[in-house]
Amino acid sequence: MAPVRESITKGSVSPMRPVPGGIARPEYVGKKRAAAWHGGDVHSAEMLERIRISARIAAQALAEVGRHVAPGVTTDALDRVGHEFLMDHHAYPSTLGYPGAAGRPPFPKALCTSVNEVVCHGIPDDSVVQDGDIVKIDITAFTNGVHGDNCGSFIAGEGTPESRRLLEVAREATMRGVKAAQPGRQVNVIGRVIEKYAARFGYESVKNYTGHGVGPAFHTGLVIPHYDSAPFHDDIIEPGMVFTVEPMIVAGSEANHEWDDGWTVVTNDGSWVAQFEHTIFITPDGPEVLTTP
Repeated sequence: MAPVRESITKGSVSPMRPVPGGIARPEYVGKKRAAAWHGGDVHSAEMLERIRISARIAAQALAEVGRHVAPGVTTDALDRVGHEFLMDHHAYPSTLGYPGAAGRPPFPKALCTSVNEVVCHGIPDDSVVQDGDIVKIDITAFTNGVHGDNCGSFIAGEGTPESRRLLEVAREATMRGVKAAQPGRQVNVIGRVIEKYAARFGYESVKNYTGHGVGPAFHTGLVIPHYDSAPFHDDIIEPGMVFTVEPMIVAGSEANHEWDDGWTVVTNDGSWVAQFEHTIFITPDGPEVLTTP
């Protein structure tokens, strides 16, 4: 897909926005790394109800931020919208202060804004969204001791037929992956379905960033690949499990690299990316999407 504008560059990042003392923080805030989760991915009915609340707040926050995606807005302004929405709902933004890799700074904002060729983990800054940009908003809410995680892609303005098709395919690939998450199957079937669907349109699915178990931990250790990883990633999907499905679909090559900020990931060839993400719960009859407003 031919780019509408020049490649994305770093802007200036404003200081971390404050969080009132009455809003509970995840355990990892202020630490060098998040604690390892040993509680498994099958949750009780009581735990599910808590996750359901966090997931709904996250979905509402995503919708609110999405309404503000337009030419001329800065990604930092979008962060402010998401941050303030979560504060108003007494939820902590899970990415704010999330520990980076060894020697890297914690994530400084309430959400990720990944524009065009940025695959994921884009840091909101003073960069201005331009007409036709694809803006991916990834926002997670922490409340009642649990996280709810989701992401959506929005086009600033009308966009091109190519960018609109990329979004449509990414959205459909995500939902096909969700539908494939049936009890008794291996989690790698999710990625197989996603990758095959994307390939119909000449698109690729990013391999090195995956879905994950979520709940009391932001990332439980369960890996949900978005490509055909068989025979690896053979965990069996069970009723009671909660995890994310969040494929990043690329209009060119999925090969990518990370900027020296320790977070921002971009495609090597500048190809644009669209992503959608849902937190889902596995019932005896199949998946239920929890991240709905």
